[in-house]
Amino acid sequence: MEDKEILEKFQQPDFRNLAFNQLVRKYQQKVYWHVRKMVIDHDDADDLTQEVFVKVWSHLENFRKDSQLYTWIYRIATNECLNFLSAKKKRFFLPIHDVAAELAEKLDSSDTLSGDEIQLKLQKALLRLPDKQRLVFNMKYFDELKYEEISEILGTSVGALKASYHIAVKKIEEYLKQD
Repeated sequence: MEDKEILEKFQQPDFRNLAFNQLVRKYQQKVYWHVRKMVIDHDDADDLTQEVFVKVWSHLENFRKDSQLYTWIYRIATNECLNFLSAKKKRFFLPIHDVAAELAEKLDSSDTLSGDEIQLKLQKALLRLPDKQRLVFNMKYFDELKYEEISEILGTSVGALKASYHIAVKKIEEYLKQD
């Protein structure tokens, strides 16, 4: 079902639940993996994905349609990820605690994230990037979004996104050359 049809049905009280269920079915996996690539842990990603759809439910009636539905949902998911990671860093604000190291440890012990050694090393390289750079890289490389779409989601210029992506790629290449 097209987004336009989902939105039209959602505006009708009798079809609101049906429309929302269709929206969740359409975007749940994409949102989950978008979130998962940022927070690594399955349980955290699952919780954040639910939070995203709770926010979508409570704000969908006021969706202005000045952007595409999936970019609006991605923006909500992105903000949830950044807020979660920021809160996690604040909660463990100790010099000996390293959030990237904790996430890397979760990568190593995760039985739901499979992949060969190179894939695991790439994921660890991504964890060394600042959150927003990692986000841009994930959206461009894994989600295959266009810079214009990422710009709409993050509210950042295309030029800044291209620069951020280029810097992220260089950092990842440097990390992968180590060993």
